[in-house]
Amino acid sequence: METKVNGIKFRTVDKEWDVYFDMALTMLGEIMKNNAQNKNTVMIVPVGPTDQYPILAKMVNQLKVSLKNVWFFNMDEYMTSPTEMIDPEHYMSFKKRMNSEFYSRVNPELIMPIEQRMFPQASKEKEYDELIASLGGVDLCLGGLGINGHIAFNEPAEEGDTITAQEYANLGTRVLPISRETRTINAYGYQRGDLRGMPEFCITVGMKQILASKKIYIALNREWQHGIVKHVLFDKPQPQIPATLLQNLPDVEFCTCESIAKGLFD
Repeated sequence: METKVNGIKFRTVDKEWDVYFDMALTMLGEIMKNNAQNKNTVMIVPVGPTDQYPILAKMVNQLKVSLKNVWFFNMDEYMTSPTEMIDPEHYMSFKKRMNSEFYSRVNPELIMPIEQRMFPQASKEKEYDELIASLGGVDLCLGGLGINGHIAFNEPAEEGDTITAQEYANLGTRVLPISRETRTINAYGYQRGDLRGMPEFCITVGMKQILASKKIYIALNREWQHGIVKHVLFDKPQPQIPATLLQNLPDVEFCTCESIAKGLFD
């Protein structure tokens, strides 16, 4: 099934695995298209979901697709305080997940240099945004959807906050506290319910960089995303639901499976 709501193309595939496969194909297609034109490929990429990465690595290896002109900018990372990044060897580190799920799986002769595997760093937020801009912006931004409507770790404004949608859309890469909702759902999904063991701070790429991407692809792979995506699609754009700001952009696609999409358009 495919439909369009407030400018967002909403596509349904059969099963959860098909979402990951579709996401990997989308990434591969963008890389191959730009390789054919001898152009860089610049992507903002998530940790969550991650099951697309082994699929992509296998296709890259089998088809011998060079990633030498590819830049990956990770969306976000956990922090242990407002100034300290999580240890890159910690089991919750997004850098560690990217290494294990993707970088270590691609043949060495095909993988991009380490200098093109970017992660946001506290105190270097401006440099992150400037590097993205210097490369001509983002060709493809991929991500998931938070239970409160966040994209990356761009947590929503509180009800009654006076920030406007435009002001929120202009926010760049920054450090911020992780909301209780996000910490709770991530503890459920990744920590076997250990809420107290969840980091309380993060660094995230800005809404400005996400919204300026030439293409945006959002994968919905969790049953609970049925609840928030209804509001993302049908509520007015607002900083209290950050993903509503994707409405009416030139090229935005959501991909999900039948069990999550069921009942959305009844």
